This record gives sequence, structure tokens and C-alpha cells, in this order.
Amino acid sequence: MSPAIVLPENFGLLVVCIVVILAAAWVAATYNVMVRLRQQCGESWSGVETELRRRYDLIPNLVEMVRGYAQHEREVLQQVIEARSRAVASTGTPQSQAKDENALIGSLRRLFALSENYPDLKASANFLALQKELSNTEDRIQAARRFYNANVRDLNTRIEVFPSNLIAQVFKFTAREFFEIEEAGSGAAPKVAL
Repeated sequence: MSPAIVLPENFGLLVVCIVVILAAAWVAATYNVMVRLRQQCGESWSGVETELRRRYDLIPNLVEMVRGYAQHEREVLQQVIEARSRAVASTGTPQSQAKDENALIGSLRRLFALSENYPDLKASANFLALQKELSNTEDRIQAARRFYNANVRDLNTRIEVFPSNLIAQVFKFTAREFFEIEEAGSGAAPKVAL
């Protein structure tokens, strides 16, 4: 006959306490991960906005340079100025900002297409430097956008998958929108890069 296992009198209470402590630790850890992801989304959105501001600052210089060479092309220059103004003023959701950014990108494409008609402008060292800087800025915008969208993907996934979706519902975590804009070099427009 084998010896009988004797359980302490409070064994059931001990098991319940351990389960409650583990559940509370899981809730706290999941909550903290979601807060961290939300903060990363905010930080990476700030990076996108910084790069967009950089583009906004370059555009007036580019417009003035083209204006000096192509004075009778007022319509294209006005479109760029108006699109820039709308993009600068856009502070809504990433989706609404993307709409304004795409309009700006389209007007910049028309501006660069216009520059093809002015060989002196295309040969200007200042224009080439501005064009190169704008091209580098577009690359930086795309990199910041990809980083932001990766953080949004991670947060949204955490909000939607079980069992962390339960914590998301309790603490009212909401999904974020992706920031989808066209790349300045995409489409049938002329190349910006030199």
C-alpha cells in the first residue's frame, strides 16, 4: 500500500490565489503592451509629420525657382501652392491627410513635368539641388510612413486577436488608421530622381 498524499487544509485557497495572481499579471502585461504600442504609434506619426513639414518647407523655394523660368505657367504653379496649403492645413485622420497629400504629390508631378519644357531650368544647379532634396524628402516620408504603418499594424493586431481583444475592449483601446499615400515617383509621371 502506497502512502496517501496529504494536502494542506488551505490548498484550494492557495490554488485560487495563484490563478488570480497569474490572471492579474497577464492583464497588466497585456495592458502595458497595448499602451506601449499606442505610444509608438503616436511617436511614429510625429515622425511622419516632421517629414511632411520638411516637404512643405521645400515647395515654396521650388515654386519660386520655376516661376522665374516659367512665368506664363501660372496655373500649374497655383495648383502646387493651393495643394500645399491644403496639405499643411490638413490635421484630420491619416486617411483624410493622405487625400490632401496625394493631391499635393499630383501637383508636384505636374510641376516637374513642366520643368521638362525649360532646359535652362533643368540645368540650374539650384533647381537640381532642390529637386534632389525633395526626392530625398520623399524617400524619408515613405520610410516614416512605413514605420508608422508597422506600428499601427502591431497595435491593431493586438486589439483584434483573442484574448488581448478582451483587454482592449475593457480599456477602450481603438484601432488606428493606416497612412496610405502615393509615392512621388509612382504612376506615369516623369521621374523626379536625377
